[in-house]
Amino acid sequence: MALTESLKGWEAKPKIIVSLRVWGKFLVQPSLHEILKAIIALFIIVDPLGNVPIFISLTENMSPAERRKTFRVAVIVSFVLLMVFAVLGQQLLSVFGISIYSFMVAGGILLMVIAIKILVFGGWEERAISPESVGAVPIACPLLAGPGAITTTILILQTSGLVVTILSVFVISLIVWLVFYFIDPIHNFLGKTGSAVIARVMAIFIAAIAIGFIVEGLKHYMIL
Repeated sequence: MALTESLKGWEAKPKIIVSLRVWGKFLVQPSLHEILKAIIALFIIVDPLGNVPIFISLTENMSPAERRKTFRVAVIVSFVLLMVFAVLGQQLLSVFGISIYSFMVAGGILLMVIAIKILVFGGWEERAISPESVGAVPIACPLLAGPGAITTTILILQTSGLVVTILSVFVISLIVWLVFYFIDPIHNFLGKTGSAVIARVMAIFIAAIAIGFIVEGLKHYMIL
């Protein structure tokens, strides 16, 4: 009886080892370089400084209390959205049968479209927005946690692991909150011209990141 129980225990161990190996990929101790790289990439995509003029224009008819509430909702909603993709991004890819390489190509093309739109039009154009929903749409999504940020979050998860992804999302959410807290001084300091310049410079970086994603994804299919 004892021998049978012992054998059952050993049969279960390979499953435990496989499970640990799978999670080990995501829970491995990250390097400072990986963390900084992920934070910078996500910061460039979210671009809170470049979007300051848009945030101001969307809330210009609100009282100070309404504006604070709107920005608080925006930070919470965008944080939750990105964190969901940070934790469940791997499972979502598996459910739809999407490989990281095809996701890199698709995400790179999407980021390139976003970059071109910012370079040509200077940002996003949103009309007919009600004050009640402006915090969630369009500030939280798609301006903060839009397709580009979601794509980048999943790619960080795939390339750097779960710990780096969660840390980068948390840090970027904190930065976004600070930008909202000091949004009036930042806007006054930058001015319309400065904000437009920052938005377009960030768009160039977005385009460069997009090309990198596309090239890395296509390399896999070229090898095959």
